[in-house]
Amino acid sequence: MLVNCAAYQDGKKLDDIEPREIRTFLAQPDCFVWMALKDPSEAELEAMEQEFDLHPLAIEDARHGHQRPKIEEYDDDLFVVMQTLEPAGEEIHVGEVDVFVGRNYVLTVRNQSARGFQDVRARCEREPELLRHGPGYVLYALMDAVVDRYFPLLDALETELESLEEKIFAGKGLARENIESLYALKQKLTTLKHAAGPLLEGTGKLYGGRVPPICHGLQDYFRDVYDHLVRINQAMDSMRETGVTAISVYAAMAMVQQGETTRKLAAGAALVAVPTLIAGVYGMNFTHIPELSWEFGYPLSVGLMFAIDGFLFWRFRKAGWL
Repeated sequence: MLVNCAAYQDGKKLDDIEPREIRTFLAQPDCFVWMALKDPSEAELEAMEQEFDLHPLAIEDARHGHQRPKIEEYDDDLFVVMQTLEPAGEEIHVGEVDVFVGRNYVLTVRNQSARGFQDVRARCEREPELLRHGPGYVLYALMDAVVDRYFPLLDALETELESLEEKIFAGKGLARENIESLYALKQKLTTLKHAAGPLLEGTGKLYGGRVPPICHGLQDYFRDVYDHLVRINQAMDSMRETGVTAISVYAAMAMVQQGETTRKLAAGAALVAVPTLIAGVYGMNFTHIPELSWEFGYPLSVGLMFAIDGFLFWRFRKAGWL
C-alpha cells in the first residue's frame, strides 16, 4: 500500500507525486524522490524494482521479510534493514522497515508495523539546510527515529526489573510467578538485543573508515546514532546481568527458606516424638509393667513429657530452628 510519495530539490519539497511520475523527477538534477510503502504486494515491489533499478538480492530480502538488522552496499546504493519494536500489552510486537537508498531516491518498505514515519518526513521538511544533503540525510533521520523509539521501551523494562527486584526481596508473590516474570523480562531484553545489537555493527560503517558516498558530509550524524546504540546495548547488557543475578539470588533465597522450613518440621517432629514414645511405652498391653499400679505414675509420665519437650523447645529456639 502506498503511504506517500514526494519529490524534493535543493532541500525543499516540490510536490506530492504519483508513482507514474517518478522517472520524470529522477531525471531532474539535484532532485530525489522519497516514497513510502506499507505491507506492499508482490506487484508493488516488482514495480518499484523497475522504477528505482533496485538490486535483486535487496528486493528479495524485502519481499520475504523477517531479516536480521543489517546495512548492505550494492554499488553506490544502500539497503538497510531495521526492526521496529512496539509494546503490545505484556509482549513486544516486532515489525520491520527496509530502506533502499540511492543517489536520487529513498524507498521505505514497512512490514507489520503500526507506527509510521510521518513525523520523520515532517522533521526533514522543517530542516531544508540538512535536507540538501539528499537521501543520505533522510536515511539518518529514519535510523535516528527507529533507535530513539527503543529508549521508551528500554525505560519500561528497567522499571519492570526494579519492580520485580523489590517484589522478590520483599518476599511477595509466589515463587513460580516471580521466576516466570523474570524469564519473561529476559525474553523481552533478548528481543531488544536482536534489534539493536546487529544495527550497532552496521552503523559503525557509515561514519568511520570508507564511508559510502551517500553518507558523505553526514558522518557526525551517523556517529550520533551509533552513540545511542552503544548506550542502549550497554544498558541492556547491564539489565541482563542484573536479571541473571536476581534469578540466582532468588533461587538461593528459596533454598534458604526451604532449609528453614525443613528445620522447623524436624523440630516439630522431635517435640511430638518424645510424648509419643512415652505414651507408647505405657500403652503396651503387658500385665507386668513397672509403675503400672503406682499412683504417681500418670502425673510423672505427663510431667516428664512436658519437661523433655520444654527442654527441646528451648534448645531449638536458641538454635533458630523455631
